[in-house]
Amino acid sequence: METKRNVDWFKDAKWGVFCHYLPTPPHNREGCQLTAEEWNERVDAFDVEGLAAQLESIGARYFFLTLGQNTGHYCAPNAAYDSLVGLHPSKCSRRDLVSDLYEALAPKQIKLLVYLPSGAPNGDPIAMEKLEWENGYTGPGLRHNRQRTGKRLAEFQKKWEAVIKEWSLRWGDKVSGWWLDGCYFADEMYRHPDEPNFQSFATALKAGNPDSIVAFNPGVIVPVISHRTEYEDYLGGEVIRSFPVCDGRWLEGVQYHILSFLGQDWGHGEPELPDEFVIGYTKHVNEHEGTVTWDVPISHQGLIEELFIRQLQTLNKALKEVH
Repeated sequence: METKRNVDWFKDAKWGVFCHYLPTPPHNREGCQLTAEEWNERVDAFDVEGLAAQLESIGARYFFLTLGQNTGHYCAPNAAYDSLVGLHPSKCSRRDLVSDLYEALAPKQIKLLVYLPSGAPNGDPIAMEKLEWENGYTGPGLRHNRQRTGKRLAEFQKKWEAVIKEWSLRWGDKVSGWWLDGCYFADEMYRHPDEPNFQSFATALKAGNPDSIVAFNPGVIVPVISHRTEYEDYLGGEVIRSFPVCDGRWLEGVQYHILSFLGQDWGHGEPELPDEFVIGYTKHVNEHEGTVTWDVPISHQGLIEELFIRQLQTLNKALKEVH
């Protein structure tokens, strides 16, 4: 498998930041009760300039924003989703937060990437029914309930690719990459010679930006693995508190990447890892030409908590001293 030049910038960036901007942290289902108007008020209050200034202050070269997750609330409009799901008012925000955040990040040379589950929001029964998603294919945030049904869910996948394609065309090269969560059943859902498959999935993701980089997350697996498909550009690399050794830049032709959290869980809690560990592990992966992304909590107003800003500033200073 040939290596990919479109991930050179990602390797050179060395590390970046990920935030779960959701109604509630990923494992908390109370966010399902948030109304469409309440969600719009929150998204409207997101301080893109404030977040951009924070990211600049810590030296981050890229930032991941969640589009949505289990509750069915998304932070950008999508007519395809609304047409398929038929919810009124829509749980897709009126504000296109991705475009607005790009406008704040671009002048600072900070690239924007987005997160999206590979399945329908499992906390929204209407969306699940309309999109033809089945609960046996549990979504991200439900680590202990991954029941394998052996179904391809082709009709769902066609609909989901239509939703993704609309977003990708809307944003074009404003979005530099995608991280697809919950790709736990690649053999059943994507590893087929005919569409829908990995190729059609990647085509939808890259419809607006052919140079966009894509990761299909297989779940928390240590050592980290690739999906062994030419349509994946970098590893999902999700780990929790077991941090693997990086042996080199490429794993089966895919850029090495680790994603973990600095708090107590994804998008939640106070800093739990010592600065020395965060610095040392990031250095280790970088020295082998891998990339590390650290998840930190974010407020409803779109700002990272100050304790994490201080920790990331410490990381940035230490890494600069290396060079």
